[in-house]
Amino acid sequence: MEVAEVLPEFADAFAFSEFNRMQREALPALLESEANVVASAPTASGKTALAELAICKALADGGTALFIAPLRALTNEKEDDWDRFEELGYSVYVVTGERELNSRRARHADILVMTPEKLDSATRKHDSRRYDFVTDIDVCVIDEVHLLDADRRGSVLEVTISRLRRLCDPRVVALSATMPNVSDVAAWLDAPDETTFEFGEEYRPVELNAGVKTYTHGENSFADKYRRLYRALDLAEPHLREDGQALVFVSSRQDTVRAAEKARDEIAERDVPMGARGDYDFHTESKELDNDTLRNSVLDGVAFHHAGLSKNDRDLVEEWFKEGIVELLFSTSTLAWGVNLPARCVVIRDTKLHDPLEGEVDMSPLDVLQMLGRAGRPGYDDVGYGWVVCDGAEADKYRRLLRDGKEIESRLAESLQTHLNAEIAMGTITDLEDVMDWLETTFYYVRGQSRPEDYDFPNLRQRVRDCLEELVDRGFVETGADLSIEATPRGVLASKYYLRLPTAAAFAELCDRAADGPGTLEMDDILTAVATADEFDSVSARQDERDAIDAVLVGTDAGDLDAGQRKVLAILRSSASGTTPAELRSDAWVIQRNATRLVSALGAFLDRFVGPHAANLARRTEARIENGVAEDAVGLTAIDGVAAGRASKLAKEGVSTPGDVLDADIDGIVGAGLGDGVAERIYEGAQSLPSVEFSWGAFPESIEAGENEVCEVTIRNIGEPARAGIRVTVNGVEMTSTSTYLRDTETVPVGVFGADADELEFTVSVAFPEEPLVPVEETRTVRVR
Repeated sequence: MEVAEVLPEFADAFAFSEFNRMQREALPALLESEANVVASAPTASGKTALAELAICKALADGGTALFIAPLRALTNEKEDDWDRFEELGYSVYVVTGERELNSRRARHADILVMTPEKLDSATRKHDSRRYDFVTDIDVCVIDEVHLLDADRRGSVLEVTISRLRRLCDPRVVALSATMPNVSDVAAWLDAPDETTFEFGEEYRPVELNAGVKTYTHGENSFADKYRRLYRALDLAEPHLREDGQALVFVSSRQDTVRAAEKARDEIAERDVPMGARGDYDFHTESKELDNDTLRNSVLDGVAFHHAGLSKNDRDLVEEWFKEGIVELLFSTSTLAWGVNLPARCVVIRDTKLHDPLEGEVDMSPLDVLQMLGRAGRPGYDDVGYGWVVCDGAEADKYRRLLRDGKEIESRLAESLQTHLNAEIAMGTITDLEDVMDWLETTFYYVRGQSRPEDYDFPNLRQRVRDCLEELVDRGFVETGADLSIEATPRGVLASKYYLRLPTAAAFAELCDRAADGPGTLEMDDILTAVATADEFDSVSARQDERDAIDAVLVGTDAGDLDAGQRKVLAILRSSASGTTPAELRSDAWVIQRNATRLVSALGAFLDRFVGPHAANLARRTEARIENGVAEDAVGLTAIDGVAAGRASKLAKEGVSTPGDVLDADIDGIVGAGLGDGVAERIYEGAQSLPSVEFSWGAFPESIEAGENEVCEVTIRNIGEPARAGIRVTVNGVEMTSTSTYLRDTETVPVGVFGADADELEFTVSVAFPEEPLVPVEETRTVRVR
């Protein structure tokens, strides 16, 4: 059955011209029905085409399609793959946390691509103009719906789909690798029997021969990696000698490089006929690679692939592997969920991995099955070979997984409070009965009916009551006399900023302490609050990191923190000054990225419960962690185009603030070592920020003891309007504090009184909570006669 026969107007949107057996059987359900569809099928059987069929139907009907990808890296891949839709006149727009959202483009997109986490965030804010596009979805395609069973991420996908269905009731098409309980997923999504498909291994294009191989575990984990590597090469070698290809999955980006380097030497030692060093044309092609190590490796037929490589290098490696030029490829698990790169032999060398936020964790059973599913090259092999290499003590566990598969469970119970708080904050739950109605829309409820004892289902109502009482006790929810439920400001902020509830409670406690007055909150307080956040509760410090951590934290009050918290604090402190030790850099990026989100959230708490000055301190702290600049130069990062490098250059020449930039003029910026065009943009950027001047009027130089005089200080904004906090203190004690949108001028009253002191120091301070600008202050001293 040819694509052009079935969908003539969309024929060019598909990467092939003819549907396979599995796709043909699912066609009527996707194109001739409006019902929800659930399809479970082996890896490499062509599930992506089912997603594209559902999207084509929505587009043909004038609707909008949403594709939920399990990983952010895959959203970018889909953007590239679906250029085919763009060429047909349909727009594809990717919405992820790492990209600046263009609401207009999202609103007018024909195909939206999002991760579960981004969709969760967007649906929580669906009533805002920025995210209202999520209520206009006609079909929602869930790629790899078995992600429901993933730690933490699974519950996000579950509640988000339930919420989306309440908001706009789109058609749902859920796709999955083989799973034993596909009927539970179908029941959750209300997919009837006739549109629920469980395609067995007979639909696999190449038979899979999978097994478990053990290695002898030693005392040294570093040596163990090489024991497993040699075991993997033993398994791959027969296939490599027969012109087959092998794909070896390892636990980290760094390990892909190290394993490839060691494998090259071992392959040469074993005299396996591989490589293209004599191929002059390929030698020339390889020079297109950005990574020097990779360039040397591919000539021997060995390569590595991970998300940290440039797109150019990833694309070339994938192309050469498909062509058979690269015969042995080392990769992280990302490749298993993304590009279809089958190999005759697949080996999982590492079943455990180091997560910067979780420490050493077992690889997900779903990941294991997904990786092994890459074994077997359609059109080249009759059989694919997949192997799990593990310690003997875990062999039976993986044999059971390969034999029985993995039923998909709900993970909602593990984070029920957090998700329940989010629904209450959105206003969709207002009493206990609403909670029960909400739960009935979840996969948790369906799975609980299938396995009531495992899910403690008979006690569900009492567990919900206990959960609500705890939310009330912790200050996230309040109940009315009529037993109604409503979120507190703390609960709303926890939901809005995607915080775990213990973290939100700790942030609220810090706000209580900071509300005592000016000067009670310092950057170290913010860093410590973030380092001890529940989001980092599983971070561990390796032995080889501890000296570096101690060196960073010397002289600080961090003795009460555990090793993981000390590591996070050390990374944050060193990041803020741009001096992260080499020993900490492997985990620094992930920790910094999560920390800046948490600091931003803490800033919102401080803004709500303390005031703009405290929020401004959080904003400056966030900018320092992101850019690694000194405290006195952090204001430069408020200028578009100024990050760590340019800020350092300017600061060395005495240009430390946006005001200094304006004083220096374009010539002065050029004199600091920046180009003419850059200098002009920076100068214009500085002009777009707020800038204040003070007028103290008739402010006295002295006052008689016991006398009082009310004066006025005028603050004038000569820059762009912005929200500001204005604070007046006398001898360090706050007199007045106000929050305003400073467009032009603001006048504040200042009471001058003859107190029991020799002199009074009045300070007026202006802070901008949304900009990393150092607060502007002026002081006047009044003698008491």
